[in-house]
Amino acid sequence: MLALIITVGVLYALPNIYGEDPAVQISGARGASADLSTLDSAKATLSESGLTYKSIALENGTVLIRFKDTDTQIEARDILNRGLGKEAVVALNLAPSTPEWLESIGGSPMKLGLDLRGGIHFLMEVDMDAATEKLLRQQEDAFRSELREAKIRYRGIRTTKDQSVEVVLRKVEDVEKAEKELAKLNPDMLFTADESKRTVTAVFTDDRMKELRNEAVAQNITILRNRVNELGVAEPLVQRQGANRIVVELPGVQDTAQAKEILGATASLEFREVDSSADRAAAAAGRVPAGSEVKNTRDGAVTVLKKRVILGGTHITDASSSRDEYGRPQVNISLDSEGGNKMGAFSKNNVGKLMATLFIEYKDSGKRDKNGKVILTKHEEVINQATIQSALGRSFRITGIDSQAEAHNLAILLRAGALIAPISIVQERTIGPSMGQQNVDMGITACITGLIAVMLFTLVYYRRFGLFANLALLANLVLIIGVMSMIPGATMTLPGIAGIVLTVGMAVDANVLIFERIREELREGRNPQQAIDQGYSNAFSTIADANITTLITALILFAVGTGAIKGFAVTLSIGILTSMFTAIVGTRALVNLVYGGKRINKLSI
Repeated sequence: MLALIITVGVLYALPNIYGEDPAVQISGARGASADLSTLDSAKATLSESGLTYKSIALENGTVLIRFKDTDTQIEARDILNRGLGKEAVVALNLAPSTPEWLESIGGSPMKLGLDLRGGIHFLMEVDMDAATEKLLRQQEDAFRSELREAKIRYRGIRTTKDQSVEVVLRKVEDVEKAEKELAKLNPDMLFTADESKRTVTAVFTDDRMKELRNEAVAQNITILRNRVNELGVAEPLVQRQGANRIVVELPGVQDTAQAKEILGATASLEFREVDSSADRAAAAAGRVPAGSEVKNTRDGAVTVLKKRVILGGTHITDASSSRDEYGRPQVNISLDSEGGNKMGAFSKNNVGKLMATLFIEYKDSGKRDKNGKVILTKHEEVINQATIQSALGRSFRITGIDSQAEAHNLAILLRAGALIAPISIVQERTIGPSMGQQNVDMGITACITGLIAVMLFTLVYYRRFGLFANLALLANLVLIIGVMSMIPGATMTLPGIAGIVLTVGMAVDANVLIFERIREELREGRNPQQAIDQGYSNAFSTIADANITTLITALILFAVGTGAIKGFAVTLSIGILTSMFTAIVGTRALVNLVYGGKRINKLSI
């Protein structure tokens, strides 16, 4: 049993020796898979630039290109970004150099935290102008409903460039009445009436605008955390920086292309009624009926939709991808109670009519304004149109999606929540050897120094039994690394190395207790075999009590701690369990191997 466990530990610890190659990973935009044409384009682009690479391969729908050093990797990323355009997502990565035979049994190196090596750092900026515009659009709909209920007739309601909502009334005598009615219902807005123009203009108060900005950042942070959880990243960091920026750190992440696609996406859905009575040819020429607007499908076909939004993405509580009865990709949607009521009321009164699903996404235009802020462009497309066959409830499905990968990504985005305001990645950094190597070297030095000091002491003080303890100590280190490599999502951080160093000291404690008990038994006149048996038996309860209390503390740290605290707790917990195994079972097996079944007069202890 001991040999089997240590062999397995050695096998799964081995990948950490081979290290990782700097790499560039290419995947299709919007969750699409890369194909052979993407592979050929990448080869041609790199060949034209004269860059050399170690290998290039199409793996699991992505192109992975390995390089010899990080400088070439970064240069290649920039060249591929320009050469492949917006149809591909190009991201930096670190690809394990693990041999195929080790990979075939699931062997992979430990994922290292950002403070060591491996992972990416995003600095994101929230588009406050878009958040304000969205709120103003909602306020337009609210004004329409409030004026209709008050039976006040108006010509139009629109949002102006100075972030205000302007209501144009039909009669001069209704101006004052409308101002009083809207002011009563909207205390967080300031109203100005102009009877000569028959208008009422409303702007949000400074307090409401400040609240809006804080809400936009806070809610986007929550949604980004949900998206990170969907990616399965261990020990992520998502926190606010300044007034409108968010820092996201993903330690130990492997699929950086997917991370960039999921976190940077600002996808949301709107369900709208199709204006079937409109002439599409006339609408394409610019003659659009009042209350409607033109939107296109992905293949460019013109669709006329009513401006009124039946339901937005904020009411979606769950989304999952699957296939319909014909094997085509679809997304299953679940709504909250308010969304279910809205959808039920609309569909009940519009059976037989067409309802469209509008996909909305903000993308980086590649341009910046005079303040250096990234300019986002809004992309909208109708992804499906369906005839309402009967009243819909809180669950329904969206079809008309091109690929299963796109359906999967869309489900992740909707499940995690639509961003309250668009965000753009203003800075992306891959933390590599230049930043973390010093920490790695110092951590390894501390671990080796502590290990050598402990081994020398035990060897000198306990002689042959000290050798047994040292072998157990080495096996303990191998097992810790092997277990850390086997646990999905586990990330080694600098505090994690501290946990291993602490475990080295604690691991020898158990042997010290056992060896001292054996010495006591020998001083009391017991023969060597009895002393060994009594030493291990009597010391076990003390060792178990001490280690269990430490383990409970480590579990509490893991439960209530975050980030680096969890990293320390994980390695400490694993170290406690492996040290108990190697110190008690491991050394006992070695002692039995050397002394078992023999007549001996003296122990080397």
